[in-house]
Amino acid sequence: MIPAFVNKFAGTADAATRALLQEGGFDVHESEPRDLAARIGEALELTPDRIVIAGGDGSVATAAAVVCDTSTALAVLPGGTLNHFARDHGIPLDLAEACKAAKHGETTNADVARVNDRVFLNTSSVGAYVAYVRFRDRAEKWLGYRLASLLAVVRMLIFMRPVALELEVDGQKLRYDTLVAFIGVGERETKSPILGNRVEGGRRCLHLIVVRERRAARLLVVALDAAARGLDRVAHTPKLDSFMTDACVIRMRGKRQHIAVDGEVVAVEMPLEYSLAKDSLRIVVPVPNTSEEEPA
Repeated sequence: MIPAFVNKFAGTADAATRALLQEGGFDVHESEPRDLAARIGEALELTPDRIVIAGGDGSVATAAAVVCDTSTALAVLPGGTLNHFARDHGIPLDLAEACKAAKHGETTNADVARVNDRVFLNTSSVGAYVAYVRFRDRAEKWLGYRLASLLAVVRMLIFMRPVALELEVDGQKLRYDTLVAFIGVGERETKSPILGNRVEGGRRCLHLIVVRERRAARLLVVALDAAARGLDRVAHTPKLDSFMTDACVIRMRGKRQHIAVDGEVVAVEMPLEYSLAKDSLRIVVPVPNTSEEEPA
C-alpha cells in the first residue's frame, strides 16, 4: 500500500480521498496542514518507494521538504487553486488520472530551492507581494480567490512603498529600493497570459527579477511591458534587472522579515540565503505515451 496524505482543509479533500480509494492500493490519511510534516516523517521511517500528497502548492511544498534528499519519491494529487508544481511537471490535474499516475508512474528528479533552511518548489519574493498575499488571503474568505486577488493588486498599486535591500549575486553587491524582488526555481516567463510561469525547457537556475521602478503606480506598467515585450528586452531597460544564478543573498533592515514562499507568508531571519539544489527531490510523473498508430 502506498501512503497517501490528504490535506483535509483543501477544497478538493473529499474528492481526492474518493479518487484514491476508488483507484485502490493507497493507505489514505486525512491530516490538518500543521500535522502533515510530522505524519509524512513517520511514514518515511518505513522507507516507502513513494508517497502521495493531495493538496495545493503549500501542501506539496510541505511534503517535499520532508521527502527531499531521501530515496522516497513524491507523487502529487493537485488540489489547489493554481497547482504550479503539477503543471510544471506534467502531472494530471484530473484527480482520477493523477491517482493512476501516482500508482503506476515513473520516477524522475526535480530541482528545489532553499531560502535559509526552508525548501521551496516554485517561487519566493520580498516586498509588496508579501502584503499582497496577506491581504488576498484575508479577503478570499469573503470574496473568493479571483476578486480578492484583484482587490489586493489595486491596494498594492495605491499604498505600497519600496523597500531597501542589498543583493549579492555572482560576486556583485547591488543596492535597490524596490517594490518587488522575485526568485523563481528555473527560468521564468514574463509573457502573457500568466507572468512567472516556468519556461519549458528553460535553464536550471534561480531566476531573480528585481523591479527597479520606485513608484507603486508604475508596477503595473512594468508588468504589462514585460508581458508584451518579453524578459530578454525588458531586462536591459532601467525597469527590471534579471539574474540567472545558483545562489544569491538578500539583506534587508531588521533581524527578521516576512517573505512569500510558494504563495505563503513566513517570517525568516536575515540575511536571506537562497540556493538551488539540483535533482534533490524524486517525484512521480506519468509514463510517457510512446504508442504510435500502425500505418494503414
